[in-house]
Amino acid sequence: MAHTTHANARLTPAGRLELARCVVEDGWTLRRAAERFQASVSTTKRWADRYRAHGEAGMVDASSRPHHSPRRTPTHRERRVIKLRCLKRWGPARIAGHLGMCASTVHRVLTRYKCARLSHLDRATGRTVRRYERERPGELVHVDIKKLGNIPDGGGHKTLGRPQGRKNRANVGYAFLHNAVDDHSRLAYTEILADEKKETAVGFWERANSYFASVGITVERVLTDNGSCYKSHLWRDALVKAGIKHKRTRPYRPQTNGKVERFNRTLVDEWAYARPYRSETEKREAFGGWLHEYNHHRFHTAVGGPPASRVPNLSGQYTRPRRHDVPARLVRRRPAGTLSEDLGRPSGGNGARAWSTRATTTAPSRRRRRILTTHRQQLAEASDIVNGGGSTRPSPVTFFRARTVPRTRAPPPSTTRPCASNRRRAPPCSRTPSPPRSSPPSPPT
Repeated sequence: MAHTTHANARLTPAGRLELARCVVEDGWTLRRAAERFQASVSTTKRWADRYRAHGEAGMVDASSRPHHSPRRTPTHRERRVIKLRCLKRWGPARIAGHLGMCASTVHRVLTRYKCARLSHLDRATGRTVRRYERERPGELVHVDIKKLGNIPDGGGHKTLGRPQGRKNRANVGYAFLHNAVDDHSRLAYTEILADEKKETAVGFWERANSYFASVGITVERVLTDNGSCYKSHLWRDALVKAGIKHKRTRPYRPQTNGKVERFNRTLVDEWAYARPYRSETEKREAFGGWLHEYNHHRFHTAVGGPPASRVPNLSGQYTRPRRHDVPARLVRRRPAGTLSEDLGRPSGGNGARAWSTRATTTAPSRRRRRILTTHRQQLAEASDIVNGGGSTRPSPVTFFRARTVPRTRAPPPSTTRPCASNRRRAPPCSRTPSPPRSSPPSPPT
Protein backbone atom coordinates (compact mmCIF):
# COMPACT_ATOMS: atom_id res chain seq x y z
CA MET A 1 0.00 0.00 0.00
CA ALA A 2 1.40 3.37 -1.01
CA HIS A 3 1.69 6.09 1.60
CA THR A 4 1.45 9.80 0.83
CA THR A 5 3.74 12.16 2.72
CA HIS A 6 2.07 15.17 4.27
CA ALA A 7 2.48 18.36 2.24
CA ASN A 8 3.92 20.27 5.21
CA ALA A 9 6.28 17.51 6.36
CA ARG A 10 9.82 18.73 7.00
CA LEU A 11 11.44 15.39 6.16
CA THR A 12 10.46 14.00 2.77
CA PRO A 13 12.25 10.88 1.47
CA ALA A 14 14.89 13.13 -0.12
CA GLY A 15 15.34 15.10 3.12
CA ARG A 16 15.62 11.91 5.16
CA LEU A 17 18.32 10.62 2.85
CA GLU A 18 20.32 13.84 3.18
CA LEU A 19 19.91 13.76 6.98
CA ALA A 20 21.08 10.15 7.23
CA ARG A 21 24.09 10.76 4.99
CA CYS A 22 25.17 13.73 7.11
CA VAL A 23 25.19 11.51 10.20
CA VAL A 24 26.51 8.24 8.74
CA GLU A 25 28.87 9.38 5.98
CA ASP A 26 29.91 12.91 7.03
CA GLY A 27 30.22 12.15 10.74
CA TRP A 28 27.81 14.77 12.08
CA THR A 29 26.55 14.39 15.60
CA LEU A 30 22.87 13.62 16.13
CA ARG A 31 22.23 16.94 17.86
CA ARG A 32 23.92 18.97 15.12
CA ALA A 33 21.98 17.17 12.37
CA ALA A 34 18.73 17.56 14.31
CA GLU A 35 19.27 21.32 14.63
CA ARG A 36 20.21 21.61 10.96
CA PHE A 37 17.11 19.75 9.66
CA GLN A 38 14.78 20.99 12.44
CA ALA A 39 13.96 17.48 13.72
CA SER A 40 14.21 15.79 17.08
CA VAL A 41 17.22 13.74 18.11
CA SER A 42 15.17 10.54 18.26
CA THR A 43 13.88 11.06 14.71
CA THR A 44 17.40 11.73 13.48
CA LYS A 45 18.65 8.53 15.11
CA ARG A 46 15.80 6.49 13.62
CA TRP A 47 16.52 7.54 10.02
CA ALA A 48 20.27 7.13 10.50
CA ASP A 49 19.77 3.56 11.77
CA ARG A 50 17.45 2.75 8.84
CA TYR A 51 20.05 4.07 6.41
CA ARG A 52 22.74 1.85 7.96
CA ALA A 53 20.44 -1.19 7.74
CA HIS A 54 18.63 -0.75 4.39
CA GLY A 55 20.42 2.04 2.59
CA GLU A 56 18.50 4.42 0.33
CA ALA A 57 15.53 2.01 0.08
CA GLY A 58 14.82 2.46 3.80
CA MET A 59 14.00 6.16 3.47
CA VAL A 60 10.40 5.57 2.30
CA ASP A 61 7.41 5.14 4.59
CA ALA A 62 6.93 1.60 5.83
CA SER A 63 3.61 -0.11 6.43
CA SER A 64 1.95 0.63 9.75
CA ARG A 65 0.03 -2.64 9.81
CA PRO A 66 0.52 -4.61 13.05
CA HIS A 67 2.59 -7.78 12.90
CA HIS A 68 -0.14 -9.78 14.63
CA SER A 69 -3.95 -9.44 14.48
CA PRO A 70 -5.32 -11.72 17.21
CA ARG A 71 -8.93 -10.51 16.75
CA ARG A 72 -9.07 -11.11 12.99
CA THR A 73 -11.82 -13.37 11.65
CA PRO A 74 -10.64 -17.00 11.77
CA THR A 75 -9.67 -18.63 8.51
CA HIS A 76 -12.36 -21.33 8.70
CA ARG A 77 -15.09 -18.67 9.00
CA GLU A 78 -13.65 -16.75 6.06
CA ARG A 79 -13.82 -19.95 4.02
CA ARG A 80 -17.50 -20.37 4.90
CA VAL A 81 -18.19 -16.80 3.80
CA ILE A 82 -16.49 -17.37 0.45
CA LYS A 83 -18.28 -20.70 -0.02
CA LEU A 84 -21.72 -19.19 0.52
CA ARG A 85 -20.83 -16.34 -1.81
CA CYS A 86 -19.75 -18.65 -4.62
CA LEU A 87 -22.49 -21.29 -4.27
CA LYS A 88 -25.51 -19.26 -3.16
CA ARG A 89 -24.49 -15.84 -4.53
CA TRP A 90 -25.74 -14.10 -1.39
CA GLY A 91 -25.00 -10.58 -0.31
CA PRO A 92 -23.13 -9.55 2.90
CA ALA A 93 -26.32 -9.00 4.90
CA ARG A 94 -27.75 -12.45 4.16
CA ILE A 95 -24.42 -14.21 4.76
CA ALA A 96 -24.04 -12.35 8.06
CA GLY A 97 -27.51 -13.44 9.17
CA HIS A 98 -26.80 -17.06 8.24
CA LEU A 99 -23.43 -17.23 10.03
CA GLY A 100 -24.24 -14.93 12.95
CA MET A 101 -21.64 -12.33 11.97
CA CYS A 102 -21.65 -8.60 11.41
CA ALA A 103 -22.47 -7.47 7.87
CA SER A 104 -19.50 -5.09 7.79
CA THR A 105 -17.18 -7.96 8.78
CA VAL A 106 -18.52 -10.09 5.93
CA HIS A 107 -18.02 -7.19 3.54
CA ARG A 108 -14.39 -6.80 4.64
CA VAL A 109 -13.81 -10.52 4.07
CA LEU A 110 -15.29 -10.36 0.56
CA THR A 111 -13.18 -7.30 -0.22
CA ARG A 112 -10.03 -8.93 1.17
CA TYR A 113 -10.45 -11.90 -1.18
CA LYS A 114 -11.41 -9.62 -4.14
CA CYS A 115 -14.83 -11.12 -4.75
CA ALA A 116 -16.78 -9.51 -7.58
CA ARG A 117 -20.05 -7.70 -6.95
CA LEU A 118 -23.26 -9.61 -7.57
CA SER A 119 -24.25 -7.12 -10.25
CA HIS A 120 -21.09 -8.06 -12.16
CA LEU A 121 -21.90 -11.80 -12.16
CA ASP A 122 -23.91 -13.82 -14.63
CA ARG A 123 -27.03 -15.20 -12.93
CA ALA A 124 -26.92 -18.49 -14.80
CA THR A 125 -23.25 -19.43 -14.38
CA GLY A 126 -22.07 -17.20 -11.52
CA ARG A 127 -19.05 -16.08 -13.54
CA THR A 128 -17.96 -12.51 -14.02
CA VAL A 129 -19.65 -10.89 -17.00
CA ARG A 130 -17.24 -10.01 -19.79
CA ARG A 131 -18.17 -6.63 -21.18
CA TYR A 132 -16.85 -5.24 -24.42
CA GLU A 133 -17.28 -2.20 -26.64
CA ARG A 134 -15.90 -1.53 -30.10
CA GLU A 135 -13.59 1.42 -30.63
CA ARG A 136 -15.34 3.15 -33.55
CA PRO A 137 -18.86 3.35 -35.01
CA GLY A 138 -19.70 0.69 -37.58
CA GLU A 139 -17.13 -1.84 -36.43
CA LEU A 140 -19.98 -4.04 -35.18
CA VAL A 141 -23.76 -3.71 -35.54
CA HIS A 142 -26.21 -5.84 -33.54
CA VAL A 143 -29.37 -6.98 -35.36
CA ASP A 144 -32.42 -8.63 -33.80
CA ILE A 145 -36.22 -8.91 -34.12
CA LYS A 146 -38.75 -8.06 -31.39
CA LYS A 147 -42.27 -9.50 -31.70
CA LEU A 148 -45.18 -7.51 -30.22
CA GLY A 149 -48.93 -8.06 -30.39
CA ASN A 150 -51.05 -5.50 -32.22
CA ILE A 151 -53.65 -3.44 -30.33
CA PRO A 152 -57.29 -3.76 -31.49
CA ASP A 153 -59.32 -0.66 -32.28
CA GLY A 154 -60.73 0.79 -29.10
CA GLY A 155 -57.86 -0.44 -26.92
CA GLY A 156 -56.89 -3.63 -25.20
CA HIS A 157 -57.03 -4.81 -21.61
CA LYS A 158 -54.63 -2.07 -20.44
CA THR A 159 -57.10 0.56 -21.62
CA LEU A 160 -60.47 -1.12 -21.01
CA GLY A 161 -59.61 -3.49 -18.18
CA ARG A 162 -59.45 -7.27 -18.14
CA PRO A 163 -63.18 -8.13 -18.60
CA GLN A 164 -63.85 -5.65 -21.40
CA GLY A 165 -60.45 -6.28 -22.92
CA ARG A 166 -61.28 -9.96 -23.39
CA LYS A 167 -64.48 -9.03 -25.19
CA ASN A 168 -62.65 -6.62 -27.46
CA ARG A 169 -59.97 -9.17 -28.27
CA ALA A 170 -59.63 -9.77 -31.98
CA ASN A 171 -57.25 -11.60 -34.26
CA VAL A 172 -55.20 -8.53 -35.15
CA GLY A 173 -51.89 -10.35 -35.52
CA TYR A 174 -48.39 -9.28 -34.51
CA ALA A 175 -45.90 -6.57 -35.33
CA PHE A 176 -42.24 -7.45 -35.91
CA LEU A 177 -39.72 -4.78 -34.97
CA HIS A 178 -36.46 -5.23 -36.87
CA ASN A 179 -33.71 -3.46 -34.90
CA ALA A 180 -30.11 -2.57 -35.74
CA VAL A 181 -27.92 -1.05 -32.99
CA ASP A 182 -24.35 0.17 -33.41
CA ASP A 183 -22.03 -1.31 -30.79
CA HIS A 184 -19.90 1.79 -30.16
CA SER A 185 -22.46 4.59 -30.27
CA ARG A 186 -25.72 2.66 -29.57
CA LEU A 187 -27.30 4.48 -32.51
CA ALA A 188 -30.46 2.55 -33.42
CA TYR A 189 -32.40 2.05 -36.65
CA THR A 190 -35.78 0.31 -36.36
CA GLU A 191 -38.66 -0.57 -38.66
CA ILE A 192 -42.06 -2.07 -37.82
CA LEU A 193 -42.73 -4.78 -40.41
CA ALA A 194 -45.36 -7.46 -40.96
CA ASP A 195 -43.22 -10.63 -40.70
CA GLU A 196 -39.74 -11.99 -40.09
CA LYS A 197 -39.13 -13.76 -43.39
CA LYS A 198 -35.75 -13.71 -45.08
CA GLU A 199 -36.87 -11.32 -47.82
CA THR A 200 -38.19 -8.90 -45.20
CA ALA A 201 -35.00 -9.15 -43.13
CA VAL A 202 -32.77 -8.54 -46.17
CA GLY A 203 -34.83 -5.53 -47.26
CA PHE A 204 -34.63 -4.11 -43.75
CA TRP A 205 -30.87 -4.49 -43.65
CA GLU A 206 -30.39 -2.75 -46.99
CA ARG A 207 -32.33 0.25 -45.70
CA ALA A 208 -30.51 0.15 -42.35
CA ASN A 209 -27.13 0.04 -44.08
CA SER A 210 -28.14 3.03 -46.21
CA TYR A 211 -29.13 4.92 -43.05
CA PHE A 212 -25.81 4.22 -41.34
CA ALA A 213 -23.96 5.28 -44.49
CA SER A 214 -25.94 8.54 -44.61
CA VAL A 215 -24.63 9.50 -41.15
CA GLY A 216 -21.04 8.57 -41.99
CA ILE A 217 -20.92 5.05 -40.49
CA THR A 218 -19.36 2.26 -42.57
CA VAL A 219 -20.59 -1.11 -41.29
CA GLU A 220 -17.88 -3.78 -41.06
CA ARG A 221 -19.52 -6.63 -39.11
CA VAL A 222 -23.06 -7.71 -38.22
CA LEU A 223 -23.91 -9.86 -35.20
CA THR A 224 -27.21 -11.78 -35.16
CA ASP A 225 -28.75 -14.76 -33.43
CA ASN A 226 -29.47 -18.09 -35.12
CA GLY A 227 -32.88 -17.20 -36.51
CA SER A 228 -33.97 -18.81 -39.78
CA CYS A 229 -33.88 -15.53 -41.69
CA TYR A 230 -30.30 -14.87 -40.60
CA LYS A 231 -29.16 -18.38 -41.58
CA SER A 232 -30.56 -18.12 -45.09
CA HIS A 233 -28.43 -17.85 -48.23
CA LEU A 234 -30.23 -14.66 -49.21
CA TRP A 235 -29.02 -12.93 -46.03
CA ARG A 236 -25.51 -14.25 -46.53
CA ASP A 237 -25.35 -13.06 -50.13
CA ALA A 238 -26.64 -9.59 -49.19
CA LEU A 239 -23.85 -9.14 -46.64
CA VAL A 240 -21.17 -10.53 -48.96
CA LYS A 241 -22.29 -8.15 -51.70
CA ALA A 242 -21.89 -5.19 -49.32
CA GLY A 243 -18.51 -6.44 -48.06
CA ILE A 244 -19.76 -7.04 -44.50
CA LYS A 245 -18.76 -9.93 -42.26
CA HIS A 246 -21.50 -11.94 -40.56
CA LYS A 247 -21.18 -13.35 -37.04
CA ARG A 248 -23.75 -15.38 -35.11
CA THR A 249 -24.13 -15.89 -31.37
CA ARG A 250 -23.77 -19.19 -29.59
CA PRO A 251 -27.03 -21.20 -29.48
CA TYR A 252 -29.21 -20.40 -26.47
CA ARG A 253 -26.89 -17.55 -25.49
CA PRO A 254 -28.70 -14.23 -26.12
CA GLN A 255 -26.34 -12.41 -23.73
CA THR A 256 -23.76 -12.25 -26.53
CA ASN A 257 -26.12 -9.97 -28.45
CA GLY A 258 -26.94 -8.13 -25.25
CA LYS A 259 -26.83 -4.54 -26.56
CA VAL A 260 -29.73 -5.02 -28.95
CA GLU A 261 -31.54 -7.18 -26.37
CA ARG A 262 -31.30 -4.32 -23.89
CA PHE A 263 -32.55 -1.96 -26.58
CA ASN A 264 -35.59 -4.21 -26.97
CA ARG A 265 -36.28 -3.89 -23.24
CA THR A 266 -35.88 -0.11 -23.34
CA LEU A 267 -38.17 0.07 -26.36
CA VAL A 268 -40.88 -1.89 -24.59
CA ASP A 269 -40.63 0.03 -21.31
CA GLU A 270 -40.48 3.55 -22.76
CA TRP A 271 -42.71 3.20 -25.83
CA ALA A 272 -44.81 0.05 -26.24
CA TYR A 273 -45.95 -0.33 -22.62
CA ALA A 274 -45.30 3.23 -21.45
CA ARG A 275 -48.99 4.24 -21.66
CA PRO A 276 -52.26 2.68 -22.85
CA TYR A 277 -53.01 3.15 -26.54
CA ARG A 278 -56.45 3.17 -28.15
CA SER A 279 -55.31 1.56 -31.39
CA GLU A 280 -52.30 0.13 -33.16
CA THR A 281 -52.17 3.21 -35.39
CA GLU A 282 -51.81 5.49 -32.37
CA LYS A 283 -48.98 3.37 -31.01
CA ARG A 284 -47.08 3.37 -34.28
CA GLU A 285 -47.48 7.13 -34.69
CA ALA A 286 -45.76 7.62 -31.32
CA PHE A 287 -42.84 5.39 -32.28
CA GLY A 288 -41.07 7.84 -34.59
CA GLY A 289 -40.88 10.55 -31.95
CA TRP A 290 -39.60 8.13 -29.34
CA LEU A 291 -36.87 6.80 -31.64
CA HIS A 292 -35.68 10.34 -32.39
CA GLU A 293 -35.66 11.10 -28.66
CA TYR A 294 -33.61 7.95 -28.02
CA ASN A 295 -30.98 8.69 -30.68
CA HIS A 296 -30.58 12.44 -30.21
CA HIS A 297 -31.70 13.51 -26.72
CA ARG A 298 -32.04 10.59 -24.28
CA PHE A 299 -29.06 10.22 -21.92
CA HIS A 300 -27.42 6.80 -22.27
CA THR A 301 -25.56 5.70 -19.15
CA ALA A 302 -22.97 3.62 -21.03
CA VAL A 303 -22.25 6.37 -23.56
CA GLY A 304 -22.39 9.34 -21.19
CA GLY A 305 -24.85 11.16 -23.43
CA PRO A 306 -27.20 10.49 -26.34
CA PRO A 307 -26.02 7.96 -28.97
CA ALA A 308 -25.72 10.74 -31.55
CA SER A 309 -22.96 12.34 -29.45
CA ARG A 310 -20.57 9.57 -30.57
CA VAL A 311 -21.38 9.94 -34.27
CA PRO A 312 -19.47 12.91 -35.77
CA ASN A 313 -22.02 13.66 -38.50
CA LEU A 314 -24.88 13.74 -35.97
CA SER A 315 -23.13 15.47 -33.07
CA GLY A 316 -22.18 18.52 -35.15
CA GLN A 317 -18.40 18.07 -34.89
CA TYR A 318 -17.97 19.05 -38.55
CA THR A 319 -19.63 22.46 -38.07
CA ARG A 320 -18.05 25.70 -36.97
CA PRO A 321 -16.89 25.92 -33.32
CA ARG A 322 -18.90 27.75 -30.75
CA ARG A 323 -17.89 31.26 -29.74
CA HIS A 324 -16.65 30.39 -26.26
CA ASP A 325 -14.59 27.43 -27.59
CA VAL A 326 -12.43 29.63 -29.86
CA PRO A 327 -9.32 31.41 -28.48
CA ALA A 328 -9.56 35.18 -28.45
CA ARG A 329 -6.53 35.53 -30.76
CA LEU A 330 -8.38 33.65 -33.54
CA VAL A 331 -11.58 35.69 -33.36
CA ARG A 332 -11.83 38.03 -36.34
CA ARG A 333 -14.43 40.74 -35.99
CA ARG A 334 -16.34 41.99 -39.02
CA PRO A 335 -18.50 45.08 -39.52
CA ALA A 336 -22.14 44.47 -38.80
CA GLY A 337 -24.37 43.81 -41.77
CA THR A 338 -21.90 41.93 -44.01
CA LEU A 339 -23.08 39.14 -46.26
CA SER A 340 -21.09 36.50 -44.43
CA GLU A 341 -22.85 37.26 -41.15
CA ASP A 342 -26.26 37.37 -42.83
CA LEU A 343 -25.69 33.84 -44.13
CA GLY A 344 -24.23 32.61 -40.82
CA ARG A 345 -20.91 31.42 -42.31
CA PRO A 346 -17.51 32.93 -43.23
CA SER A 347 -17.18 34.49 -46.66
CA GLY A 348 -13.58 33.31 -47.07
CA GLY A 349 -12.40 29.75 -47.64
CA ASN A 350 -10.35 29.43 -44.45
CA GLY A 351 -12.57 27.43 -42.12
CA ALA A 352 -10.03 27.38 -39.29
CA ARG A 353 -10.75 31.00 -38.37
CA ALA A 354 -13.66 31.98 -36.28
CA TRP A 355 -16.02 34.75 -37.25
CA SER A 356 -18.23 37.16 -35.46
CA THR A 357 -21.75 36.04 -34.69
CA ARG A 358 -22.95 39.57 -34.00
CA ALA A 359 -26.47 40.16 -35.33
CA THR A 360 -26.90 42.53 -38.25
CA THR A 361 -29.29 44.70 -36.30
CA THR A 362 -26.70 45.56 -33.63
CA ALA A 363 -25.49 49.17 -33.96
CA PRO A 364 -21.68 49.68 -34.07
CA SER A 365 -20.00 51.35 -31.13
CA ARG A 366 -18.82 54.98 -31.09
CA ARG A 367 -15.19 54.03 -31.41
CA ARG A 368 -16.01 51.79 -34.37
CA ARG A 369 -17.90 54.61 -36.08
CA ARG A 370 -14.99 57.03 -35.57
CA ILE A 371 -12.48 54.57 -37.05
CA LEU A 372 -14.69 53.84 -40.06
CA THR A 373 -15.22 57.57 -40.67
CA THR A 374 -11.48 58.23 -40.52
CA HIS A 375 -10.78 55.40 -42.97
CA ARG A 376 -13.33 56.74 -45.42
CA GLN A 377 -11.77 60.22 -45.27
CA GLN A 378 -8.29 58.80 -45.85
CA LEU A 379 -9.48 56.75 -48.83
CA ALA A 380 -11.17 59.84 -50.30
CA GLU A 381 -7.95 61.87 -49.93
CA ALA A 382 -5.93 59.11 -51.57
CA SER A 383 -8.30 58.88 -54.53
CA ASP A 384 -8.15 62.68 -55.01
CA ILE A 385 -4.37 62.63 -55.08
CA VAL A 386 -4.28 59.76 -57.59
CA ASN A 387 -6.89 61.31 -59.89
CA GLY A 388 -5.34 64.79 -59.71
CA GLY A 389 -1.90 63.53 -60.67
CA GLY A 390 -0.13 65.41 -57.91
CA SER A 391 3.28 64.35 -56.70
CA THR A 392 2.50 64.88 -53.05
CA ARG A 393 1.25 61.64 -51.50
CA PRO A 394 0.63 60.80 -47.86
CA SER A 395 3.10 58.56 -46.14
CA PRO A 396 2.08 54.92 -45.55
CA VAL A 397 2.17 55.40 -41.81
CA THR A 398 -0.10 58.43 -41.99
CA PHE A 399 -2.36 56.80 -44.56
CA PHE A 400 -3.07 53.55 -42.74
CA ARG A 401 -3.06 54.92 -39.22
CA ALA A 402 -6.48 54.77 -37.56
CA ARG A 403 -6.70 58.30 -36.20
CA THR A 404 -9.40 58.93 -33.71
CA VAL A 405 -11.54 62.05 -33.77
CA PRO A 406 -11.50 63.95 -30.46
CA ARG A 407 -14.68 63.45 -28.58
CA THR A 408 -16.75 66.63 -28.23
CA ARG A 409 -19.70 67.11 -26.05
CA ALA A 410 -22.96 68.25 -27.55
CA PRO A 411 -24.24 71.67 -26.35
CA PRO A 412 -27.02 71.56 -23.80
CA PRO A 413 -30.50 71.73 -25.29
CA SER A 414 -32.04 75.20 -25.50
CA THR A 415 -35.09 75.98 -23.47
CA THR A 416 -36.49 78.43 -26.09
CA ARG A 417 -38.14 77.41 -29.31
CA PRO A 418 -36.24 78.46 -32.49
CA CYS A 419 -38.04 80.36 -35.21
CA ALA A 420 -38.98 78.32 -38.24
CA SER A 421 -37.86 80.99 -40.80
CA ASN A 422 -34.33 82.03 -39.88
CA ARG A 423 -33.54 79.62 -37.02
CA ARG A 424 -32.81 82.56 -34.73
CA ARG A 425 -33.90 82.94 -31.20
CA ALA A 426 -37.47 84.17 -31.19
CA PRO A 427 -38.30 87.22 -29.06
CA PRO A 428 -40.22 86.51 -25.94
CA CYS A 429 -43.94 86.61 -26.37
CA SER A 430 -45.61 89.81 -25.07
CA ARG A 431 -48.61 88.97 -23.09
CA THR A 432 -50.76 91.26 -20.99
CA PRO A 433 -50.41 90.16 -17.42
CA SER A 434 -53.64 88.93 -16.02
CA PRO A 435 -55.02 90.79 -13.01
CA PRO A 436 -54.48 89.14 -9.68
CA ARG A 437 -57.29 87.14 -8.32
CA SER A 438 -59.41 88.95 -5.76
CA SER A 439 -59.62 87.33 -2.41
CA PRO A 440 -63.07 86.15 -1.36
CA PRO A 441 -65.00 88.53 0.93
CA SER A 442 -64.65 87.86 4.59
CA PRO A 443 -67.78 86.72 6.36
CA PRO A 444 -69.61 89.34 8.48
CA THR A 445 -68.81 89.34 12.13
